[in-house]
Amino acid sequence: MASTDGDQERPKSKRMFINCVDAYQGRNLAKFLSNCVVGGSLDEAEEEEEDDQSVSSDFIPPPKEGCYEIIGTLKDKDAKKPDFVKEIINYQTKEQLYEHLIECDIIIYDITEDPDQIDEATWAVSELHSDLEKIDSQKSFMLISSVMTWARSKPLDPDDPEIPFTEDDYRRRKPHPNFKEHISAEKTVIKLGKTNKAKLVTYVVASGLTYGCGESIFHYLFKAAWHNAPELNVFGSGQNVVPTIHIKDLAGVIQNIADSRPKVRYLVAVDDSQTTLEEIVKVVSQNLGTGKIKNISKEEALLNKDIDQGDYDQLLVNLRMDAVFVKENMRVTWVAESGIPENIAAIVKEYRTTRGLLPIKACILGPPASGKTFLITNLTKTYNTHHIKLPEVINDVVTVLLEKYSSLTPEELEDLEDDEDKRLYETLQHVTEGCKERNEEPVYEDVLDDVHITKFCKEKLHSMRCQNQGFILDGFPRTLDQAKDLFSVEETEESTPEETPGPAYDTDITPEYVFILDASDEFLKERVFALTQLQLAASYKTDSSFNRLLVDYRESNPEDEPNHIAAYFKELEIKVENIDIAKDKPTGTAKSQTSDVIRGTLGEARIYGPTKYERLDTDLADAMETLKKQEKEEVEMTRREREEGEAKEMRKDEMLRQEENEKNAEVSILVPKVLPMRNYLMRAVMPTLIEGLIDCVKHRPENGVDHLAEYIFKRNPQECYMPQEEEVDGGDEGEEMEGVESMEDEMVEFLAREMTSSDGSKKSAVSTPLSRSRSS
Repeated sequence: MASTDGDQERPKSKRMFINCVDAYQGRNLAKFLSNCVVGGSLDEAEEEEEDDQSVSSDFIPPPKEGCYEIIGTLKDKDAKKPDFVKEIINYQTKEQLYEHLIECDIIIYDITEDPDQIDEATWAVSELHSDLEKIDSQKSFMLISSVMTWARSKPLDPDDPEIPFTEDDYRRRKPHPNFKEHISAEKTVIKLGKTNKAKLVTYVVASGLTYGCGESIFHYLFKAAWHNAPELNVFGSGQNVVPTIHIKDLAGVIQNIADSRPKVRYLVAVDDSQTTLEEIVKVVSQNLGTGKIKNISKEEALLNKDIDQGDYDQLLVNLRMDAVFVKENMRVTWVAESGIPENIAAIVKEYRTTRGLLPIKACILGPPASGKTFLITNLTKTYNTHHIKLPEVINDVVTVLLEKYSSLTPEELEDLEDDEDKRLYETLQHVTEGCKERNEEPVYEDVLDDVHITKFCKEKLHSMRCQNQGFILDGFPRTLDQAKDLFSVEETEESTPEETPGPAYDTDITPEYVFILDASDEFLKERVFALTQLQLAASYKTDSSFNRLLVDYRESNPEDEPNHIAAYFKELEIKVENIDIAKDKPTGTAKSQTSDVIRGTLGEARIYGPTKYERLDTDLADAMETLKKQEKEEVEMTRREREEGEAKEMRKDEMLRQEENEKNAEVSILVPKVLPMRNYLMRAVMPTLIEGLIDCVKHRPENGVDHLAEYIFKRNPQECYMPQEEEVDGGDEGEEMEGVESMEDEMVEFLAREMTSSDGSKKSAVSTPLSRSRSS
């Protein structure tokens, strides 16, 4: 135990184990305690007791050495080690984890967020208790539990149920049915700490519902308000009292226990508020949302995807508690001792900062036809911010004003105390009726003076929607005077003026980024002339209207003069970026050089990413789109295959027809060429050849071939010649063919008679080509 005696040296540091340093409570506890000097809370108490002389509030004590060294585990094994954590324990078995735990002086287990940690916490304290004989120095074990172990406790006085519970009543506590494992772990920790206090001292801290630093259990509420939900939901009647504590205040309680090691082993950590759920929802809605709330049934509350069963049970707890020991015996520098309602402004600011939800406030100015509206429309989609167009702002306010006063009778209008609003209503009504008679759309901007215009715009920028998501002003303010009126700080406003030297301005609505688009008049006029009549009518009505707007802009913002609107922002030390749109890509493309310049200056979007359910919906939509695409591709492929098959069959048929035609054509060409030779052979060669063969059969020479050759040579008709193609007479061809065929038949019959003996046996004869061709 750290001694406060000046003669004794305080240890430089202590090793402190905290589980799940990547979770909400583990991360914030570790971050807070890593900056706490060992024994620091005791020193602060002694300094105030020994030195009654107050010091200046500007005095900052010098940094001390010997802060707690944080050793921890990760809930997500793939998470990155936080900078404020010295070491992350990566283990596969509990034995490996225990080797690290035994080296720590203080072991802290938080079981409020992850019920799966209950078994590990019980195991850890049991292992420490079983090794007491081997432990040399005293170990401290802290279990951070939940006030839900008190949720079903009977009132201390049935006649006065508003009497709060304190630490002294912890033996009477009755848990919520879903938190029985928590109370079992509490009892185990208390029991094991009684055996040998010199070596192992244990504590249980019953923590209220934590808030702050980006929120955890109340995050669904802050997120819905930030997204401008029309109404925030109150579960049930909302009259249940919810015990709460700021996460930094809980860390302060843990620091005091680690430093002082009090004798009390069971402590309650809650703030002083006795706030109902309805009061919490209402104050969040008023300071971050629309200010409206709605009661829904408990069954409807379970349908909220952002709330699990554990959060649902805690939000509906009805419990009054008082942290008497903490307030009377500990030196806690409270961040929000009075609870959420009293500190909501700081809590909302802390929520925005921690979550990175800092609104983007920008202004894009320039002459008409410079592309401001088109550019801002695409930017607002990327940054989820609001597009502030002056005509829409004025029309919205005028619509509300006309609806408000049109229902009043003339007598009630006469009794109105605000003469200015009355005159404004009469003017606007006159303009509206006149435009209706002419069948025209009223342009209220032309009949309002700058005072009303800047007033309406200022109210819009101060709305919670613009303060949450930010805004981009479209072409307004147009003049130096309008800028001064719009962004100036009035005495009646609560906005804190800038403390730096220079003109005072409202930091809540003054743009942080100013972009001025510009180009030559000729370039802008060419853009307008390229528009269709419909586009021109929608934007500028006529060419003359555009020319008038361009002249007004040039006169209100002369170049290189101090009364240019850019001079006002430069005086406030706000960077003004001038962009020449004439160097840009053609209009109509969302991705352009101008867009890239502005996006590069604005940086990343400061908005919520998709939730796990939104990611699931997106993944499902992508999967369905992919499936539809695949089905479409399969249908298209089947269609192409069918068409290719049909085309292939058509090509095959066409090829066969073409081959047949080519064959017929070839035959028609070759037959006339072959006929002269055939006729010649039939008339001049075949008769002699047949006679020679017959002679061979009759005489049966030893060498039939030589005999046939000699026979043909002797009887070669000298008068035979090769006829020409033109001498062929097609009419005699049939007769010649028939003669040759009859001659062949006679020769075959003769040969058959000669080669067959009278008794039917074959004679030996020479084989001739003709006989072989006939037999085949």
